[in-house]
Amino acid sequence: MTGTTGSRSSRVRVLIVDDEPALTELLSVAVTEAGWRPYPAPDGHSALRIARGCAPHAVVLDGMLPDLDGVQVLRRLRYENPRLPVLMLTARDAIEHRLDGLEAGADDYVTKPFSLEEVVLRLRGLLRRAGSERTPTDDSVRVLGDLVLSGETRELRRAGEPIQLTAKEFDLLTLLLDHPRQVLSKAQILDHVWSTNFDGGGNLVEVYISSLRRKIDRGRAPMIHTVRGMGYAIRPVEDGR
Repeated sequence: MTGTTGSRSSRVRVLIVDDEPALTELLSVAVTEAGWRPYPAPDGHSALRIARGCAPHAVVLDGMLPDLDGVQVLRRLRYENPRLPVLMLTARDAIEHRLDGLEAGADDYVTKPFSLEEVVLRLRGLLRRAGSERTPTDDSVRVLGDLVLSGETRELRRAGEPIQLTAKEFDLLTLLLDHPRQVLSKAQILDHVWSTNFDGGGNLVEVYISSLRRKIDRGRAPMIHTVRGMGYAIRPVEDGR
């Protein structure tokens, strides 16, 4: 899915926090069709981590999450960015929860079931009032699951822990993150990272892939995968669950 993947886009970034995969998928499609970039999060802790990495322009936040309460997430988001527009999703009969959300700083809310068109219209209004429906120029941060790579500082973190990369490792990981879930052949990697394709180059790619794996995947669920006979792909851990 577009949301958890790739770079800090030149489009408006919308964090979507909901533990229902089907609903998250529908919201992500609607956000993409509106010309924005979705960043889905299945729970509160993931939402806070992704928000720190992608710096969203707006948030769609479910009031009921499996770990943190939606209002708790809202308060933490507000603490880090007091002007961040937040649209709450609430159950039709959850009036008290809706009031708690508005009191905690939610800018607006929609009740379930809702139309995707209504969500997009309300988001557009919030973005317009916040002055965020524009074309940001920062293309420096790439986020995939708990992996965050900053092009500006050239820093890599996984689950908040810093990981040191060489220049070529950084270039290779950037290429993989720019094409999440997509299988890249050794020839494609050589062409993009080393700007060449030569005999024996495949071994060079293998060496750097192995090095990245040792740094990123050691002691953790793997993200870098070999597709036999085809190449390599990077995927969020959730894909393998």
